[in-house]
Amino acid sequence: MTDRAEDVLPEETEGTRVRLLRAAAAVIQEGGWGSASVGAIAMRAGVAAGTLYRHFPSKAELFVEVFRAVSQREVAAMRAASAHELSVPERFEAVVATYAGRALRNRRLAWALVYEPVDPLVDAERLAYRRDYRENMAGLLREGIAAGAMPAQDADLAAAAVVGVIAETLVGPLSPVSGVTRSEEEIVAAIVSLCRRVVGLPDGRRPRRR
Repeated sequence: MTDRAEDVLPEETEGTRVRLLRAAAAVIQEGGWGSASVGAIAMRAGVAAGTLYRHFPSKAELFVEVFRAVSQREVAAMRAASAHELSVPERFEAVVATYAGRALRNRRLAWALVYEPVDPLVDAERLAYRRDYRENMAGLLREGIAAGAMPAQDADLAAAAVVGVIAETLVGPLSPVSGVTRSEEEIVAAIVSLCRRVVGLPDGRRPRRR
C-alpha cells in the first residue's frame, strides 16, 4: 500500500479533519485497527477526543475515509504503472509488482487495510476497492487478448484469479507474526511469476519492449 501513513493525504490541505485522518492512518500503521481508539487518534492529532465526532459521525466513518484515501492512492499508482509505453505483458507485470511492492514496503499498514477484521462499513469499502482493481486488471487483460499478446480466456475470471493469487500470497509476508525473512524482491518476483502463469504467459521470460 502507500509508503507511509503521512502520504495518505496531501499536507497542503492540513486542517482538523485532515489531521484526524492522518493521525488515524498513523495509529493504524503502527498497531492495526485495534489500536486505533478515539483517544489515541485524538492525541496523535493534538485535539480533544470529542473533536473527532464534530468531523465524523462515528469512528467507523473515520476509518472508511482513511481506507478510501489509501485505496485511491493505490489505484492511481497501479494505473500509472500500466500507462507506460510497454507491451501489455510488461504492463501486466508492472501492475502486479506495483501492488505487491507497495504492500511490502509498509507491511503493517497493508495488513490492517487488507486482512484484519474491520467494521462492516470499512469492509464494504475494502470489497469496492478489490472490485475496482479486478475490473482494471480485466480491462488490461482484454487489451492483451485483443492484441494477441495473451492467450484467449475469460478476462473477468482471469482477473479475479490474479487478484486472489496476490492477496493470498501476501498473507504470510504481511502478517505481523509470520516471521517471513525473504526479501521484498524475491517475494515480488515470485508473485509476478505466479500471476504470469495464471493468465497463460510463459514463466521466466520477460517480454521485450515494443
